[in-house]
Parts: sequence; structure tokens; C-alpha cells
Amino acid sequence: MPENNKPVIGLSWEPKLPTLSSTSKTVANTSTSSDNKLWRPNTELVDGLFVPPYNPKKLNKLLKKQVKDTAGTSWFDMPAATMTPELKKDLQLLKLRSVIDPKRHYKKGDSKSKTLSKYFQVGTVVESASDFFSSRLSKKERKATLADELLSDTKLGQYRKRKVREIEDQNRPAGNEKWKIRGRQTQRRSKQRRH
Repeated sequence: MPENNKPVIGLSWEPKLPTLSSTSKTVANTSTSSDNKLWRPNTELVDGLFVPPYNPKKLNKLLKKQVKDTAGTSWFDMPAATMTPELKKDLQLLKLRSVIDPKRHYKKGDSKSKTLSKYFQVGTVVESASDFFSSRLSKKERKATLADELLSDTKLGQYRKRKVREIEDQNRPAGNEKWKIRGRQTQRRSKQRRH
């Protein structure tokens, strides 16, 4: 019992070695049967250590598993970020950023491709002290994600509604609408056409 309560200093992993007492033989046998993945036959061991066989396909598989997923040395080994639903929404919004603001124009990028970028980093923008009153977001305007921030913007909402209305009017089937008389000007024009 006192051996189990021994504090481990500086180690997060401690090797489990079988003890030589007669009571622990049954425990050791059950642990080796459950850890079959760690057990290797003597033919694969060299001086008690596992050495992978000289098979190029197996070696390549082992090497690919060991390589970390990064953007490369030219991008300072930027790791691939874990994709969460919030990050996925933000990346999709960034792809469609040319539609969000009517006054700002962007270069044609990879907005046509449907795949999201794998390597990216998320940071926070720190405003300078000179922007305190002019272009700073207040605490009420700050949201957790980019999507929430855009949805809470009233100017963007009005612009989006107006554009949707314009597109709906453009795509609406004509029918009898174009022949209906609207106001005095159209009545005069229709009389001129008749006579």
C-alpha cells in the first residue's frame, strides 16, 4: 500500500515492471494478455528493441505517421488548426467577404473553391490608443464570433435586405405585371399607344 501512494516528481509516466512476488504473478499474466499491441515476437526485436522491417512501404507508413501536420518550413511550420463549427462558419464568411461590404473590393482569391483552408491562425486585433473614440468597437458591439458580429450590424442587415429584394424583383416572373397601369404617367403613355 505505501508503494502506491508514492509521489512521482517530474514524471507523467512511470514504467510498470512486474514484481517478483508470488501474489503478483496472476496480475502480471492478465496485464500481458491485454497489452498484445505492445508485445512483439523475438524475431522483430534486436537487442531487446523493436526495429521496423526493411520494407519500404511499411517504413513510409511509419514515417508518415510520425510527421507532424504543418504548413512547411516556408510558413514557419504552422500547425493545422482543429476545426470547430464556429471556426468553420468564420472561414466561410471570410470567403464571402466581397459580398458583405458593398464599398470594399477584394482580389479574386480562392473564393470559388469549396474547400476551406487547412492551415490558419486566429488572433485578436488590438486597437491603438488614437482609435479609442473613432474606430473602436465598444464592449456591447463585440461578439464571440465573426458571424455574430455581422448579424448584429444594422447597416449590413439593411443592405442585405435591399439586395435580396432587388434580386427577387429581378427574378420574379413577369406575368401581367408589365401591362398594369401604374399612376398618371403610365396612363398617358398607354393612351398615346392606343391613338
